[in-house]
Amino acid sequence: MLTTHLHPTGTDYCSPATRITRSLLGYGLIAGPFYVVVSLAQALTREGFRLHEHSWSLLANGSLGWIQITNFIVTGLMTGAAAIGLRRAMPLGRARRWAPWLIFGYGTSMVGAGVFTADPARGFPAGAAEGTTVSWHGMAHLMTGGIGFLCLVTACLVLGSHFADTGRAGMAWYSRVTGVAFLAAFAGIASGSRGPATVVFVAAVLLVWTWLAAICHHFYRAAS
Repeated sequence: MLTTHLHPTGTDYCSPATRITRSLLGYGLIAGPFYVVVSLAQALTREGFRLHEHSWSLLANGSLGWIQITNFIVTGLMTGAAAIGLRRAMPLGRARRWAPWLIFGYGTSMVGAGVFTADPARGFPAGAAEGTTVSWHGMAHLMTGGIGFLCLVTACLVLGSHFADTGRAGMAWYSRVTGVAFLAAFAGIASGSRGPATVVFVAAVLLVWTWLAAICHHFYRAAS
């Protein structure tokens, strides 16, 4: 059990278990900003990358592809750490049984996205064909990403129900809207649409990382 003890000086301090839990949840606060900043920095500077058309997964190709590969893996590990923190911090119940594992699954999928790189497509990296030839690792990238996205959407809905049951209507609606919006954006990008669908998906990615940070912050404050 997470406890806060009274220090001999009269001040409150966190127990070792609480400090560990909060440290793990802290990764959920920085995972999203880390991923977005690293991805956007590349998207805005790498030759031939069109932010309104190319998915961030394509950044794993080319001589600088190692940056995005590392970005996927490090972000995935931080997300997995946050999921463990959620498992430790959440009260007993259905949400605790499912949500942390679903978010852990999303983190694992990001690691997989780094291991199994997307195929060059739509002229990126510079000189690549406009069409896409799907390789085994490109197919694994798509499958891993799809499973991870569905885990994340389900986690949003599970936590939405949890917050509704505990009387936190704002967090409940935030979670549910985030899950539905991300599912719709993923469906749009999975259909092969270009232009607006790509921009909408980027917006949805920003939304879900903001949501994860808010969830981790909520349980960070509750951990005591």
